[in-house]
This record gives sequence, structure tokens and C-alpha cells, in this order.
Amino acid sequence: MAVRVAFSAFLALVVAMGIGRFAFTPQVPLMIDDRQLSLTSAGVVAALNYLGYLSGSWDAMRATRQVEWRLQAGIWGAVALTLLSACIAGPWWHGVVRFIIGWASGWAMVLIAAWSNEQLHHYGRPALSAAVFAGPGTGIFLSGMMAVLLHHWQIGAAMAWLAYGVMALLLVLLIARNLPRSGQLHRPDTAPEPLKLTAGLKKLVWSYSLAGFGYILPATFLSQMAAARFPGSAFAQFAWPVFGGAAVVGIIAGILTRRYGYSNRRLAYVLVLQAVGVFASDLLPGIGGLVLGAVLVGGGFLCVVQLSLQYGRELAPRHTRYLAGLLTTGYALGQLVGPLLSAISTALTQRLEPALYVAGVALLVAAALVWRRDAAAE
Repeated sequence: MAVRVAFSAFLALVVAMGIGRFAFTPQVPLMIDDRQLSLTSAGVVAALNYLGYLSGSWDAMRATRQVEWRLQAGIWGAVALTLLSACIAGPWWHGVVRFIIGWASGWAMVLIAAWSNEQLHHYGRPALSAAVFAGPGTGIFLSGMMAVLLHHWQIGAAMAWLAYGVMALLLVLLIARNLPRSGQLHRPDTAPEPLKLTAGLKKLVWSYSLAGFGYILPATFLSQMAAARFPGSAFAQFAWPVFGGAAVVGIIAGILTRRYGYSNRRLAYVLVLQAVGVFASDLLPGIGGLVLGAVLVGGGFLCVVQLSLQYGRELAPRHTRYLAGLLTTGYALGQLVGPLLSAISTALTQRLEPALYVAGVALLVAAALVWRRDAAAE
């Protein structure tokens, strides 16, 4: 039963996060080629997606009714809205759809994480919780490899959205029976004492928020950076699946090294490596810089999520869902600021690089904030 829960949660995050949220990245070059977006408007559309993610995660954190409905709507909404993206055009319509799909994925991320964590602890298999977080990376890898095929077949942006939506639908149908229905999520008989935000928790929230800001620019524009630097090259299409594959490998490495050192130190190391990846993507010439950037930023992407939630559980073990929602909200705020900064950077300088340097510095600050371990909250 524990394996079924972990697999269902894993595929749910493949769909809601890896495809629903992040298929936009390999779509950006196609949508620019189809004159649906410019580089600046792509940043604004991405920001609307992250604003929706912020709203959805905040709502999921505070929800006490219709929790299971939100979980289901988050997953099925990601499928329906990805399919709908094939039928619309222009930055405003795509902005609206990306906002709503962001809200759906915020619901899904927080509630799937809480449900699977609770169930896996109940069945005595908490270690499987880390494997669940390989879902977004696997979804990124799958959508990235599909993008390679779509580019090879010279498929336009609209038909590509349809292909992603069909893939998401097929994956959800595999697990639909296993997702929780009304009344199946545990609700404690007595609420815990209100969470006291200690200095350690505040630093963790700030660190995680900066991590969201720091990684999101390469995560959003990696495919476009590769396409601009190597026009017509097959490598430009492989940059995004490399990012997703590295994310899965990073989670596996995190599982294998979970007994070494403290979670906050491991988190700090990963954030520093991500910063190196962000700087490398621009400073190193040729293919090498983008590959290193994809590997380091992608490899740390889900490790940062998993380690931050783990460290949060250690600091406040009785407030798992609330803290997961609070962290996700901070992360979403960081993600929202990133594309807005990219839009300003490209509007003023016609270049993305100034925003990338700010993102790299933010990741270094995030690492410094969690380097020292703080005491747990009462």
C-alpha cells in the first residue's frame, strides 16, 4: 500500500508540476517563433504562473474544508488547462491560463506532499517521501524529450500543447483510483499550538524564498537561452531534458546521502552548487556552460525542495502541512519576482544576463542563511 501511495503521489507531481507548470519552458522558443510571445512577454506570462502558484499554495496551507477536492482539482486542472493551451493564442490568454494552472499546481504540490507524507509515515515507510519529489523532475525530463521529438517533426506550439496535455491525461488515468476522496485525508482531533516562527524558521523561509528566485530564471529560460545561443542546433532541444534528468539524479543522490551530515548543511551545499550553475550558464562559453548550468541548477532543484521540507519538519515537527504551505508560499514569491526581473532586464538591456547574476547572488545568500543549525520550535 505504501508503494502505491508513493507511486500515485509521484505521478501526480509528474503531471501537476513537471508537465502542467514546466512544459512552458520548452514551449517558449516555439511560442516566440509563432509570434505568440516575445522574450519580455514570456517573462510576464511566467510571472503570472508563479503568482497563481503563490495563491494556490497559500490557499492549500490554510484550507480546512474541501481539502481533497482541492487536491483532485489541482491535478485534473493541470491536465485540462494544458489541453486548453492548444486552443488559445497571445500573451494575455496564455497569461490567464498560466495563472490558473499555477494555482492548480500550488494546490497539488502542497496537498500531495502532505497526503503522501502522512500516509507513508502511517505505513512505516517515511523514506519513500523523498522519492515522491522525483516527480517534477521526471515530468520535466518527459516533457523535454517530447519537445525534442516535436522539434524534429517541426510541430507548432499549439499542437505541442495538445501533445503535452494528452500525455498528462494518460498518466493521471493510471492513478485516478488511488487519489484521496472526500474524508480520506487525516484531520487531527485537536489542533497543535500555533506555530512560533523562531529565528531558525524565519531564516529557512527566507532561504527557501531566495532559492525559488535564484533557480527560476534558468528553469524558465534555459531552452530559450540554448536556442538563442545555438540556433538550429539539436542541443538546444536537449537542454531542458538534461535539467529534468539531473533533477531526478539529484533526488537519488539526496536519498543515498541522507545519513551524512545535517540536513541544513546539505541544503547549503546544494544551494552553492546551484549558484555555480547559474553563473556558469553565462560565463562559460559554448555548450559547456549551458550543460553545467542545466546539471547543477537542475540537479539541485528538487534536492532543495526535499531538504528544505525535511529541515522544516525537524524545526517544527507538529506543523508539517502549515510549514510546507508557508515554505511553498515563500518559494512562489521568489519565483514570481524572478520573471518580473527578467522582463525588466530584457526590456532595458535586451539581455537576460543581468538578471541571472542577481539570481546567482541570491542563491549564495540562501546558502548562508541555513549554514548554521538552529534549535527546533516548541
